[in-house]
Amino acid sequence: MNKAFLIGRLTRDPELRYSTSNAAIVNFSIAIDRQYTNNQGQRETDFINIVAFQKQAENIKKYVSKGSLVAVDGRIQTRTYDDKDGKRVYVTEVVADRVQFLDSRNSQNNSQSVQEDGLTPADFQSKSDVAETNVSDDVFADFGNSIEISDDDIAF
Repeated sequence: MNKAFLIGRLTRDPELRYSTSNAAIVNFSIAIDRQYTNNQGQRETDFINIVAFQKQAENIKKYVSKGSLVAVDGRIQTRTYDDKDGKRVYVTEVVADRVQFLDSRNSQNNSQSVQEDGLTPADFQSKSDVAETNVSDDVFADFGNSIEISDDDIAF
C-alpha cells in the first residue's frame, strides 16, 4: 500500500504549468516539523515536494500561496530524468489525490503585514473572492427538533 497523509505550510508559491496536451500541473513543497527534537533541543523540518494535476492544480495555484496551511492526501512516487548536462536526476515526490486548504485566505493575509506586491491586509479585506462560513451557525436548524432513523439505516 502506498499512501501519504501530510499537513504542512507551503514553502513557496505554487508553480503552475501546462503539459503539451494542455493538462494543468502544479508543483509546490510543504514544510513539516518532526515530532522529536535533535540533540540541541530544536525540531528539525522536512521539506516535501508535492505535485497535483488538472482542476485541482489550478485551484491550488488560485487559492494558496507561500505560508498557507494545507493537508495532502496522496501517494509517494519516484522518477528519474536526465538533466541538460546528461546527468541522471532522481526525484521523490508526493502525487496529491486530494489537497485541502486548512486556513482561509483572510487569516493568512492578516498574519502578514505587507505582501510581496506591496499590498497591506486592508487591501484584501474588501475583496469578496473568498466565501466565508460562520461556524457558529446551526447547520441543522432547518431539520426540526429530531430526525427519525430506523434500525435498517444503521450500518452496524
